[in-house]
Amino acid sequence: MALAGLLVCAVMLFGAPRSARAAGCPGAGLRPTAANAHAVDAATLCLVDQIRAGYRVRALRANAELGRVAFSQVASMVRFDYFADIRPTGQTPMSLTLGTRYPAHAAGISVGQNIAWGTGSYATPAHIVAEWMASRPHREIMLDGEFRDAAVAVTPALPSVLNVGRHGAVYAIEFGRRR
Repeated sequence: MALAGLLVCAVMLFGAPRSARAAGCPGAGLRPTAANAHAVDAATLCLVDQIRAGYRVRALRANAELGRVAFSQVASMVRFDYFADIRPTGQTPMSLTLGTRYPAHAAGISVGQNIAWGTGSYATPAHIVAEWMASRPHREIMLDGEFRDAAVAVTPALPSVLNVGRHGAVYAIEFGRRR
């Protein structure tokens, strides 16, 4: 998604909005590595929940099935060298989620996905969440009160198609609701 790449550039130039600089989320300032990926994932979800609380939107429940989708998304983008919500194979966030146990015993599901990338200090959870809040479509997904479940995945690598070097991270957050 080219928009996320443009957001990275804009936030690098103008700084992160205050909404993602919230205290109380351990790891919000971490630069992702293989050793701290779980802490980065948790910090990212914590920041999203803090923002949702500020808008009086209920907190999200961490969901392992959505976590598998998020992890496969970031791994796929790095492995197959692309940056997009839809995979080169045509798989969408919905089709990936339908391939998990997430829809079990539900009459229907809704899903949403935000992706982002950053390098250096711009790869921290606080910065990535600030980028999403600075983007209307990403913000709308994050603040959608219909979503009840979520999961974050980060990988400390970048697709070479971004042409920004190898040091950085790619994020995906999956949102879901079962009806």
